[in-house]
Amino acid sequence: MPLWHQSESLSNFSDLMNLVCNRRTFAAASAWGLAAFSTARLSASDSDSIGWHDVQEWGVEGRGFADTDLYFDRLPARANGVVRNAVWGLSRHSAGMMVRFRTDATEIHADYELGSASLAMPHMPATGVSGLDLYGQDTDGRWKWVAVCKPNAQKMKLKLIDGLREGLRNYAIYLPLYNSTRTLKIGVPSGNRFEAIEPRTEKPIVFYGTSITHGASASRPGMPHPAILGRRLDHPVINLGFSGNGKLEPEVGRFLVELDPSVYVLDCLPNMVAAEVAERTEPMVRQLRSAHPDVPIVLAEDRNYANSWVRPAQQERNRSSQLEFQNAYARLLDAGVAGLFYLPGERLLDANGDDTTDGSHPSDLGFYNQANAFEPVLRRALNL
Repeated sequence: MPLWHQSESLSNFSDLMNLVCNRRTFAAASAWGLAAFSTARLSASDSDSIGWHDVQEWGVEGRGFADTDLYFDRLPARANGVVRNAVWGLSRHSAGMMVRFRTDATEIHADYELGSASLAMPHMPATGVSGLDLYGQDTDGRWKWVAVCKPNAQKMKLKLIDGLREGLRNYAIYLPLYNSTRTLKIGVPSGNRFEAIEPRTEKPIVFYGTSITHGASASRPGMPHPAILGRRLDHPVINLGFSGNGKLEPEVGRFLVELDPSVYVLDCLPNMVAAEVAERTEPMVRQLRSAHPDVPIVLAEDRNYANSWVRPAQQERNRSSQLEFQNAYARLLDAGVAGLFYLPGERLLDANGDDTTDGSHPSDLGFYNQANAFEPVLRRALNL
């Protein structure tokens, strides 16, 4: 049975090189006068003229569980003590969450608090780790980037954007990838129209993976491939990427089966050696299939390290884990397990190696390439 030529790149943070990413700078202003970064703090008088709206009043997409300890957690409170401590800690990050609203305001404000004062990482800027990323929907229904804030404190009240073209339109804000969100309010000037858009009720795409699914090393929260694919496919997404700790564990599977997805994407190979892949792939698929007989399951190989062509150990790491994954897939097919889709790893990143920050984690270009690789197979799985 031919394999789909797709793949994914995730990696363990213990393998990160101590790099500082050279991020592209956003345009200082667009033809409409949109500022690229927001650094403007609000004075007391400015804040008094803003009507504030707590997003918890209408809900954010990307929350798979209602019974969380803190509102923006990604696993339920009862997962604490069931999953490993590292997974639990990472589940407090708000990766993949997004809130939508409609307004005719020409400026948009935010008031939010983060769980950690650690705002950035050596290979990933504060805009991606801890920022808010604003998108708008144009008159043709396409989602386009508008603004991102540049975090410089754990608690911020700021103007995200001003000078917007007049008119009522839909907006979406993606939440921080590698920090927890404690509170978030959206503000528009008093007298402007503001309408909450509740989370969609369509069954979500559920991604279970490692640091790349989690979002490393995107410059903005809207740039990881799960977010890109959510916009392209007009589909809600749940991001269960756990940096360095996506290992196809049954303890995590116990909570995956509680979800009601349109498709599962399993993308854990970069955190697993060949023996773990051989041991855990089939049990995880069977665990999901037992609870959801008809839900498609996408098995994504790990990306090839960008420098594996000149580092034999890296090349063997990819080759051995991918071979075990392919063998597990073949055994599942032979056993009559249906609804499986397979993405080989060689096409997730560009062959020239220019789309990662450190040979492993994608840059924004790498995430764009990964979205291109995933899109056809997800469309097949979803019958789109």
